[in-house]
Amino acid sequence: MGICPGSSREAEGKKISGEVRSWRLHLRIGLTFAELARRINPIVRGWMQYYGAFYRSELLPLLRRISAYLMRWIRKKYKRFRSFKAAHRCWQRITSRHPRLFARWAWTPCFW
Repeated sequence: MGICPGSSREAEGKKISGEVRSWRLHLRIGLTFAELARRINPIVRGWMQYYGAFYRSELLPLLRRISAYLMRWIRKKYKRFRSFKAAHRCWQRITSRHPRLFARWAWTPCFW
């Protein structure tokens, strides 16, 4: 029987997810994409280094949730991206032009 370091489901599910929800990213339409990245990158990078050092797969659902909030932010900020298809094309352009803008994109830039 061994000890497995990393975050428990409960710690990740409640504490970290609550923190991400408290950011209310989708409502920060007055900020630019770069300003959002500047605000959340230090926190997300820390989580990636601490929790992702042992079990990266445990952290991926949380990172996908952050991407979902960012996608919602795009859809709320720009009228022309209200449809999912248009927002997804915008997402692909941003991730291909600025692959290191968000710390989360270092692992996987795709929205899914």
